[in-house]
Amino acid sequence: MITYHTPCWATTVHYDNGYEDEYMMQEEEWDRDMLLDPAWEQQQRKTFTAWCNSHLRKAGTQIENIEEDFRNGLKLMLLLEVISGERLPKPDRGKMRFHKIANVNKALEFITSKGVKLVSIGAEETSAKEGLLLWCQRKTAPYRNVNVQNFHVSWKDGLAFCALIHRHRPDLLDYSKLNKDDPLGNLNLAFDIAEKHLDIPKMLDAEDIINTPKPDERAIMTYVSCFYHAFAGAEQAETAANRICKVLGVNQENEKLMEEYERLASELLEWIRRTTPWLENRTPEKTMAEMQRKLEDFRDYRRQHKPPKVQEKCQLEINFNTLQTKLRISNRPAFMPSEGKMVSDIASAWQGLEQAEKGYEEWLLTEIRRLERLDHLAEKFRQKATNHESWASGKELILSQKDYETATLTEIRALLRKHEAFESDLAAHQDRVEQIAAIAQELNELDYHDVAAVNQRCQSICDLWDKLGTLTQKRREALERTEKLLETIDQLFLEFAKRSAPFNNWMEGAMEDLQDMFIVHTIEEVQSLIAAHEQFKATLPEADAERQAILGIHNEVQKISQSYGIKANIINPYSTITTEELLNKWEKVKKLVPQRDGALQEEMARQHAHERLRRQFAAQANLIGPWIQARMEEIGRCSLDIGGTLEDQMTQLKQCEHVIVAYKPNIDKLEGDHQLIQESLVFDNKHTNYTMEHIRVGWELLLTTIARTINEIETQILTRDAKGISQQQMNEFRSSFNHFDRKKNGAMDTDDFRACLISMGYDLGEVEFARIMMLVDPNATGIVSFQSFIDFMTRETADTDTAEQVVASFRILAADKPYILVEELRRELPPEQAEYCIMRMPPYAGHGAPPGALDYTAFSTALYGESDL
Repeated sequence: MITYHTPCWATTVHYDNGYEDEYMMQEEEWDRDMLLDPAWEQQQRKTFTAWCNSHLRKAGTQIENIEEDFRNGLKLMLLLEVISGERLPKPDRGKMRFHKIANVNKALEFITSKGVKLVSIGAEETSAKEGLLLWCQRKTAPYRNVNVQNFHVSWKDGLAFCALIHRHRPDLLDYSKLNKDDPLGNLNLAFDIAEKHLDIPKMLDAEDIINTPKPDERAIMTYVSCFYHAFAGAEQAETAANRICKVLGVNQENEKLMEEYERLASELLEWIRRTTPWLENRTPEKTMAEMQRKLEDFRDYRRQHKPPKVQEKCQLEINFNTLQTKLRISNRPAFMPSEGKMVSDIASAWQGLEQAEKGYEEWLLTEIRRLERLDHLAEKFRQKATNHESWASGKELILSQKDYETATLTEIRALLRKHEAFESDLAAHQDRVEQIAAIAQELNELDYHDVAAVNQRCQSICDLWDKLGTLTQKRREALERTEKLLETIDQLFLEFAKRSAPFNNWMEGAMEDLQDMFIVHTIEEVQSLIAAHEQFKATLPEADAERQAILGIHNEVQKISQSYGIKANIINPYSTITTEELLNKWEKVKKLVPQRDGALQEEMARQHAHERLRRQFAAQANLIGPWIQARMEEIGRCSLDIGGTLEDQMTQLKQCEHVIVAYKPNIDKLEGDHQLIQESLVFDNKHTNYTMEHIRVGWELLLTTIARTINEIETQILTRDAKGISQQQMNEFRSSFNHFDRKKNGAMDTDDFRACLISMGYDLGEVEFARIMMLVDPNATGIVSFQSFIDFMTRETADTDTAEQVVASFRILAADKPYILVEELRRELPPEQAEYCIMRMPPYAGHGAPPGALDYTAFSTALYGESDL
């Protein structure tokens, strides 16, 4: 008996053995079947005929009448070959009845050999029916007015067929425009689209379904099963497309991270390139104000410009490590930045910046001290030069006079004594001239900006001094030639002149010393100046006695003059110094002494204030320095702790980071105290071993260390989650690493790494160990870091995607072709991923490919670094 409801997804055709008597019995059964409902029988014939033709069409033929076209067994055998994909025995080509029976028997024997039951509907077909119904319900669930509960009345309005088509091919119809009250239009629309676009023959008539109270269940099952097989391949393609989208999405995200790294690295390197020459410039300015401005610019650089760049450098390293981790996790080749933009290149450039910065502040302070010293020396030079020039003014004219030629003996004697007094005065000024020359020499050695004017003035003083020496010698020789003629001289005036000149010179020197500026930096230096001043004051009684003696000589002259009738207005021919001048200078000396006392006391108070600043800075620095060291040790302990999970470590590190950030105001306060110290020109501090530079470097290292440690833990979490590594495995890895990290510096040498692998059960030969070392230490440094160890262990224990999987996915989209077309990519992938593949996929170079064919195999291997594409 032949039933016409056989679906393409579960063959239920049954033949008995092909002997002649049994064949005649089948004909009698067919005659009995004619007694069934003619409409039902017609529907069965039509459905089964359409189903057969959907397969025979592949062989280039079809049937019109089942009984007539299958009677000789030829097309029946051809149908079985198309369905099974196998060759049947060669058919008999005769037209006799036994030839036909033989062919039918061959077909039936083939069906029996495949284990197909040809009678009834068993449990297997019932299970298949339930599976097909469940598939229909799941696919049509989101659609309005569709409720598939069976394979008869649920399909009468045609919406269920349209929903199946729209779910898988929404481009073929607009479901929103369908009307439930138009079942004929819905059914014809679905049947026409299925036949035209899905290669599903039109097995049913819309009128038969509508006009039948309960359409034939098996006919509809047969037709719906064709939809199931047509769309099964599309679902497989959808899965393949999703896999490709996932792979391409990872690749696109990694490329964005690479571009961001390149941009940040370029900006940071450009900033270092522009900043380093500025820090290396050691061209001094000419004035204190200009150097102070340079110091302010440097402070702005340290506070405002550099800290953000420190964060950018740290973040750049973190982004690089994160990117490399993602690439390793996704089996992509490691990211190699552009030439000159490696992390090591940035670190080298940063080291050059730090090296240039290291001596810049010290050079600035040294230059300020030098300029301060220069200003002091220049002022001292001007004072001494002015005093000397004032003293030397007119001396050349006096020494050039020839008044002795017409002078009397007394006058000559007076001139001679006066000249002797001048020579004494000249000798007393020798030291002053030498001091002026020494100061000028020091200004030259210190590169004073106005050294040309100093040299010119010094040269003028020296030239005049030499000329005065020559004139003095010539005048003495002239006076000595006439001394034999002039023997009378006034001894008292001479004694006055000899004693008053040194005393006058002493007072002038004392006034210079009392008005001399001083630069000190410690209380001890001020105390030394005060002690020297006290020693000077101790000499004042002796000086006052000398003053009284000199005045006594003058009074004696006046007494003798009065006694012998000499006029009171007599002038001392041997000296230009008067008693009024001595009195005035003495009064000025006595006035300058207490002024000097006040200046020294003020300086003592200023130094005490400086000492307080030193102690205030030292008190904070001595707390902050150990605090930073303690936090560094705490971070180290936390990073090596294997007692808890990585999340516990991350929590501890985040808490530590919060404490560090909250401690920043203490650093800022210390910066403020340091600025006060620098503005007061305090350059040393014996109360602490910490300088502001030490604190800055420690603070920046602390910030960098906590950020890097958090990133390492995040990387370990990312690696663990992505690779499926359990917490217990991660703890075992960390425990083994810590055990063989004998120096406790976060790394193992080659021998320790070998011992660690052996302890974890690796059977290592020299070749295998060399291969492993190439993975964990590609640069042959002899050191295995913790991150390299974790990456190796996760690769050994976790499953990963491969290029072969991606190639297999593309092969599904390409329908098993070795190439894929542009329209296939655009049909199966989202627009962004499709265009990404089209732009990067090379042309297919094999034979027999249409124009525009693309090589998806080369593209997939390039994603994983297995080709040079």
